[in-house]
Amino acid sequence: MAAATAFVGLGGNLGDARATVLWALAELDRLPGTRLVRSSSLYRSAPVDAGGPDYVNAVARLATHLAPLDLLDALQALELQAGRERPYVNAPRTLDLDVLLYADRVLDLPRLKLPHPRMWQRAFVLRPLAEIEPGLVPPGALEAVSDQQVTRCEK
Repeated sequence: MAAATAFVGLGGNLGDARATVLWALAELDRLPGTRLVRSSSLYRSAPVDAGGPDYVNAVARLATHLAPLDLLDALQALELQAGRERPYVNAPRTLDLDVLLYADRVLDLPRLKLPHPRMWQRAFVLRPLAEIEPGLVPPGALEAVSDQQVTRCEK
């Protein structure tokens, strides 16, 4: 069975967020049946619908044999390893990993919605996604979120 292409959004805004996102990128390549194909630059962005310090964000392209929910479980295990807590919705976090896209799958499950329902409204997702896979970002999508400040950073 061929590996599925999945895109994962990474972000964090507590502790050393840059180091945590870089750690998570390395860990994605260690997930069972999964290979990190490509990752974007790091981007700094202000929180959206939340408070706290700026986020460090990235997007990764994976080739994976994990099913969508198994991938989500593996990502949530990495979040826990990084000290992620969920005290309330949109709380600041050490690490947030979201399955953005999984092949051409469309899912609407309580735990996982694909494509990620808010990805098209978030510059911190669209800018790094456009960097590594420009054909996935619809025309006009970046312009629609141009009011959201996102700054490319060095890895």
